[in-house]
Amino acid sequence: MESFKRKTPEEILQSISKLHRGTLKIYIGPVSGSGKTYHMLREGQMLRQQGVDVVICAVSTLQRPETVEQIGDLERVPSIHWYRDGVECKDLNLDALLARNPEVVLVDGLAHRNCSDSRFATRLEDIKFLLGHGISVITTVNVYELEGYTELAQKLTGIEVKHTVPTDTLELADEVRLIDVTPETILSRLAEGHLSGSLDKSVFKRGNLGVLRELALRLVAEDVGDSLREHREEQGLIGPTGTGERILVSAQYHWNGSIYVRRGQQIAKRLNGELMVVTFRDMKRKLSKEAATFRRNMIKLVEKVGGEFEELSFRNRRVLPRTLVNYAVAHQVTRIVMGHTKRTRWQDFLYGSIVNQLLKRARNIDVFLMADRSEREGERVIPANIASAVQQPYRRLSEQEVTERIGEIKRGTFKVYIGAAPGVGKTYTMLREGNDLLRKGIDVRIGLLETHGRQETVAQIGGLSLMPRERIQYQGVSLEEMDTDAIIAACPEVVLVDELAHTNVPGSRNKKRYEDVQEILNAGISVITTVNVQHLESLNDAVEQITGIRVRETVPDSILQMADEVQLIDVAPEALQHRMREGKIYAAAKIDQALSNFFKTGNLIALRELALREIADDVDERLESLERKNSLRGPWRRRESIFVCVNDTPYAQRLVRRGFRTAYRLKAPWCVNYVLVGDKGGGEGLHGELAALERLTVRLGGKFCVHRAESRKEIAATLAAQANKTEATQLIIGQSRISWWDAFLHGSVVKNLIASSRDRDILIVADHDAKEGEDSRGNR
Repeated sequence: MESFKRKTPEEILQSISKLHRGTLKIYIGPVSGSGKTYHMLREGQMLRQQGVDVVICAVSTLQRPETVEQIGDLERVPSIHWYRDGVECKDLNLDALLARNPEVVLVDGLAHRNCSDSRFATRLEDIKFLLGHGISVITTVNVYELEGYTELAQKLTGIEVKHTVPTDTLELADEVRLIDVTPETILSRLAEGHLSGSLDKSVFKRGNLGVLRELALRLVAEDVGDSLREHREEQGLIGPTGTGERILVSAQYHWNGSIYVRRGQQIAKRLNGELMVVTFRDMKRKLSKEAATFRRNMIKLVEKVGGEFEELSFRNRRVLPRTLVNYAVAHQVTRIVMGHTKRTRWQDFLYGSIVNQLLKRARNIDVFLMADRSEREGERVIPANIASAVQQPYRRLSEQEVTERIGEIKRGTFKVYIGAAPGVGKTYTMLREGNDLLRKGIDVRIGLLETHGRQETVAQIGGLSLMPRERIQYQGVSLEEMDTDAIIAACPEVVLVDELAHTNVPGSRNKKRYEDVQEILNAGISVITTVNVQHLESLNDAVEQITGIRVRETVPDSILQMADEVQLIDVAPEALQHRMREGKIYAAAKIDQALSNFFKTGNLIALRELALREIADDVDERLESLERKNSLRGPWRRRESIFVCVNDTPYAQRLVRRGFRTAYRLKAPWCVNYVLVGDKGGGEGLHGELAALERLTVRLGGKFCVHRAESRKEIAATLAAQANKTEATQLIIGQSRISWWDAFLHGSVVKNLIASSRDRDILIVADHDAKEGEDSRGNR
């Protein structure tokens, strides 16, 4: 075991040197004015209250009132002032800092360039010097100041950056924290005159702010993803992490090889995944001139799209599936992409089916069978908003459409604070914003607050008034819930509502708190609320895979989509665990249990990455609704239609969620389809299962359809016929788990459906719960 292995002298010396080195924390934001300096100073104040020796040097508040307020009585070590092009600049006074020798120094502007007389050319070098002398540093940087992102930011927004830091700078940090901020908040600060001295005002366009925000989210998500992989390797864990996609394309040196690679790239981009491409080659034989040309072109293409390429040794067709799956497992692949077989059923029977053998072995890996429709349909690009493409400006609106538009105009503004886990500071931030609005003369009330006894949160209530709660009798006990009627009657301008995913007490008017919030919004009252990423319905399976815990309280993803603003509260796992140990999240009796279960380091890293990627996707979707060219995730087909096939097993709900997430990313209509066999209507158990599937489908915005077949052997044909009728472009099915004998007697729905649907894409979703030898948990 690694933990019992004796360390080498080099490892011992490295560990000792780390003991003397200071700690580096970097606050990163999308743009100047996002609040990095504010949060850095606030952390400095908290550290000082804990007895840590903290000073500030070269901190730029730009006279923003809330930032100046956070300086308080923090000791300032004078910086070295000089002027560049008539603008005052500040360099760190290294000699003064060494003489003062604090435990922590707060420093702004990591990408700053020093004057020519300074000891070092850059502030980054200054900080490394301080770290080497045992002084910890907390500093700030914008995403566009990182090399590698500067050029992309300039291309997407026109922003010009003079000073940058190397891309690997974040790797030097012991902790990186993202300060997420919505374009609406930045524009509000700009209108109030709080962003004086910032970049060219052309940067502060809504679209540009959204692009920079998405860049920051994806940058930190990648950094967190790397740390998650490192953590899992240290723990000896293998297999997919459950947070991001790793796409493996299996292609050949053939004219359609580039099509497979490009489609794999589309999938990887759309799913924020990594792309790998493999080909099988007989290493003992020399490639033909034509194949060699295809090989060169494929390697160039994979390099161009940012993928990894590797050739695998080909011995014979029968071992190809095993080789491919072994490679996928070793590289933590989540989805294998390949073309449909070109063989007939008779040839598959004689020589074996690669697809069938692959599905048999790829138990925990999705398989995507790509239909080659390029000759018939061509490569097409999806518009930003499908609805906008068919709008007719001269068409008279119906009465229902007029009513809907009026409702949208009257509806209150909806803002959601989202976090990776309890205790990240969502409620704290919501209350702080409520008090900021109150000071501006806006009528803000607290509709429902759950402080969980956290003193920091209680202190943020400030001058906000709490609405009385409604008392409901349930099983002889008096319980409290948010009084929606009282809030609507009081009609404040803004109401703060905690824990959006909460399930109301039986007997309440609405089952879920988000339904109460919808009523409040429809009454013209704005709402600011909080939720954790694990409560999003479509992420339910991913969260269970990560944590081993099935979250029962969920909200439909449409609630997040209808929000005017969604802002992430990002906290590093170590900081969150520290809060837990201090008793700032749960009561003392629950701390050890929480740290051993949900709050394990691996879980928190994974949930953080999941939250970062989810909000990045949300930002990208909003950008696409403004300008298609600003999407970072690339094009897709012009029209997609998703056809989900389910049966009456618990696994079916996972397929419904997968169908929703696929359709949402492709802006496609989707339907869930079940085939009822025979004339019987099914028992109460089956009726209950179908009702649950239909509720979930409708809640996520899909259509649920039930079809009939005379026997089990007709299920595949029935589904294929319906897919043709709806002009479906992609089928989503589960992996078959039936026995060989059962498949022989009744036929395999999965195999028959694949064989009859070679003209469309098919996603066969892995059942991560299934073990070898189990019966069907997916499609029959």
